Amino acid sequence: MATTACFVIVSKNDIPIYEAEVGSAPKKEDLAYHHQFILHAALDVVQDLAWTTSAIFMLLHDSRSEDGIKGFFQEVHELYIKIFLNPLYLPGSRIASSHFDTKVRALARKYL
Repeated sequence: MATTACFVIVSKNDIPIYEAEVGSAPKKEDLAYHHQFILHAALDVVQDLAWTTSAIFMLLHDSRSEDGIKGFFQEVHELYIKIFLNPLYLPGSRIASSHFDTKVRALARKYL
């Protein structure tokens, strides 16, 4: 079964610092923009949470596997902590690490 998901990490200032279209469904450019629009609109709903945490992880998906989604978020959170603890990373800046991107996509294939 093909799944589609869009994963975004948003900084405290409502700036996306990492975005990835993940999943096994064929990628369509207009669908990617649609996913980004939905996620950015959802920021308005979760904006109050931004005051209590330094980053928000958001996932738009069509999967029903709650355990898989939980495992995905737990492992991505560990990856994010490793990036955040890097003394050369400026908190709130875009995550441009190809290693991080590769790991997130591998975790999406594993869990989503």
